[in-house]
Amino acid sequence: MSFSQDSDDEYEKFIKRMNPPRVVIDNETCKNATVIQSKQTWNTSDVVQVLTDLNLIITKAYISSDGGWFMDVFNVTDQNGNKVTDEVMLDYIKKCLGPEGCYSSSMRSVGVKHSMDHTAIELTGSDRPGLLSEVSAVLTHLKCNVVNAEVWTHNTRAAAVMHVTDEETGGPITDPDRLSGIKELLCNVLKGSNKSGGAKTAVSYEVTHTDRRLHQMMFADRDYERTDDDTLDERLRPNVNVVNWYDKDYSVVTIKSKDRPKLLFDTVCTLTDMQYVVFHANIAGEGPEAYQEYYIRHVDGSPVKSDAERERVIQCLEAAIERRVSEGLKLELCTTDRVGLLSAVTRIFRENSLSVTRAEVATKAGKALNTFYVRDASGCPVDAKVIDSIRQSIGQTILKVKGNTEDLKQTSQESPTRFLFGGLFKSRSFVNFGLVRSYS
Repeated sequence: MSFSQDSDDEYEKFIKRMNPPRVVIDNETCKNATVIQSKQTWNTSDVVQVLTDLNLIITKAYISSDGGWFMDVFNVTDQNGNKVTDEVMLDYIKKCLGPEGCYSSSMRSVGVKHSMDHTAIELTGSDRPGLLSEVSAVLTHLKCNVVNAEVWTHNTRAAAVMHVTDEETGGPITDPDRLSGIKELLCNVLKGSNKSGGAKTAVSYEVTHTDRRLHQMMFADRDYERTDDDTLDERLRPNVNVVNWYDKDYSVVTIKSKDRPKLLFDTVCTLTDMQYVVFHANIAGEGPEAYQEYYIRHVDGSPVKSDAERERVIQCLEAAIERRVSEGLKLELCTTDRVGLLSAVTRIFRENSLSVTRAEVATKAGKALNTFYVRDASGCPVDAKVIDSIRQSIGQTILKVKGNTEDLKQTSQESPTRFLFGGLFKSRSFVNFGLVRSYS
């Protein structure tokens, strides 16, 4: 296996030397977007990943392959809808996508980056009220500081990638026995009272691309399978169709959905992780709705072979689009970081009957920069008085509202992913998690 991979890398380097990748960035042709043309041997998902990581909005894209080369054209803007004019960013794009690009075939699949600054913990399991609050409490008890985390919920399932450091040293946790204990206790939390329920924990010193990894984790957890009590309105689901173009041996995937940031990343990476190759694509997303069209084959060269496979592709793409949809009021927290901060904040949310549908936790220069999307745990509109009470408890300048509570009152609906943080229940004691022994 090692010899084969080394040979593949050497062959790829040879191809690049003979016909190097090329990147052209044009700020003149299009009136309202920067046009990036890329010719390379990378999978299209890697190019999309680079642009997405720079927080660029892809408004249009044309993708075509020719003899193993991918010819991609992207119309992009910054978050404010303006052309990209920052020379540092433009040079970075050219460097990443050009001949000196830092990706190799052995690292591209999940965008692996080595890091010894923290320990990465991956969690998947059944969603339920207060789950992340419990996880955070356990990590605080075990003297682990959460420096970065991303948490998604979808279709009664939850997944999280959390980067933790040791409270005393500020570095990664390396002791095998301690790591084993952390995994065991967190697995107990994920299982809860359902000891037979599916729950997984993993520990790593290598950090995969977090968003890409979350998609892979939820896909492996089969969150795309609909449950009988799925209450999501059919009208809110993306419209996904798959038909075969037999003359060309392609399967044609069309997607119509509400447009949002990172939509192209979510769909292209999901197709790639499902072992499909995108040969041609046309993407348009300049209005409230986005249209995506892909011409794909499986890596074995065949189009979709059966109705069951077709249905699976549709379900997986629906799930990929739905996972990142942020329901609820957006709250942003900025304060000095400390051990147990995430546990304290989520406890306050839970005590005020709020659930969080998604969370992003980051630490920069000693500051905690956290984003939460919250809804009332009962499915009712978020009460402005509750938000005011929470801000009084946490600090008016520390926690800021980035949404409109009146809008929530008009569009309130029960969410199948609303159980992660909230719920009216008594918090479990550490005895339930196996942290302390009960002598009663």
